[in-house]
Amino acid sequence: MELTELGFDSVLAGQATCGPGQRLARVTAVDRGRYVVRNEAGEVPAELTGKFLHTAVSSVDMPCVGDWVCVQYHDADSHATIHELVPRRSFLRRKSPGRNIDFQMIAANIDVAFIVQSCQFDFNVRRLERYLVMVNEGQIAPVLLLTKTDLVTPAELERMQEAIRAAGITADIIPLSNITGAGVAQVQALMQAGKTYCLLGSSGVGKTTLINQLLGHDELATGAVSGTGEGRHTTTRRHLVRLNNGALLIDMPGMRELGVMSAGEGLEDSFADIAALAASCRFADCRHNNEPGCAIRKAIESGELDVAHYQSYLKLKAESDFNEMSYLDKRKKDKAFGKMVKSVLKGR
Repeated sequence: MELTELGFDSVLAGQATCGPGQRLARVTAVDRGRYVVRNEAGEVPAELTGKFLHTAVSSVDMPCVGDWVCVQYHDADSHATIHELVPRRSFLRRKSPGRNIDFQMIAANIDVAFIVQSCQFDFNVRRLERYLVMVNEGQIAPVLLLTKTDLVTPAELERMQEAIRAAGITADIIPLSNITGAGVAQVQALMQAGKTYCLLGSSGVGKTTLINQLLGHDELATGAVSGTGEGRHTTTRRHLVRLNNGALLIDMPGMRELGVMSAGEGLEDSFADIAALAASCRFADCRHNNEPGCAIRKAIESGELDVAHYQSYLKLKAESDFNEMSYLDKRKKDKAFGKMVKSVLKGR
């Protein structure tokens, strides 16, 4: 196997500068601080060097699935140590779950993200908007997959797609049937050899079933369907698998919390329709309340802009701004504490 078959290309080659005795490998699995890396010869377990841990400033600096790393192999290439992280060209990250204000890296170097929602129980346009902010922020192309279409009527499926378009979402939509397999061939046709894809969605929406369909056999375990009709969560760690056509796919556990922070361009790209309207307001500093010539207020009153879509934008922007301010404040306190410790140690 060549590194190109693992997704390595000329862009990454120009950024990879490994030290003497080190070789390039890709992180294929992460589980509670333990890593698996893969190169031309195969997969081996890996751990971070003490120097790597010491120089890592935050969680963003830690390897995640899909990362390219410089490693040194030991004991007849049976295991490795990770020395350097190759700069990412794309990434998925979110606010850490719970009260902790920090980033959590999810995966890196992804070309296309398949955002999966079940038609029966999981369908939620507002959650879909959160996923799109995350994907757009990381410079990843989104494709929407609506699974379990056999559990709703054609009319209901059409209404769901209309609701997605009403929210200003222009990404491709592929309906999938878990029973007949309809739509799987359409997904397969999008997936190219050497490109990396990922599946994003809540637990039980059919991600593992889809992976098995793409693989052509039941390699990954699927859970029994619950009393509500939802599949039980089966994926317990993020990992990268290679499909028969050479495409690379990252599966990951369902995410209950999708907090956003420092969304920036990702938020504007996800709500491009609102950004375009805001640019048409009479005043550049329009707050979109009662100002004359407000294009957004006019669009809401005429029905051109869905009010729930606009309220979702305001909520996500406020959340992102608040979390970013909290994160920056935390970083300042951490730096001040570090300087104080160094000062004390220096005075001894």
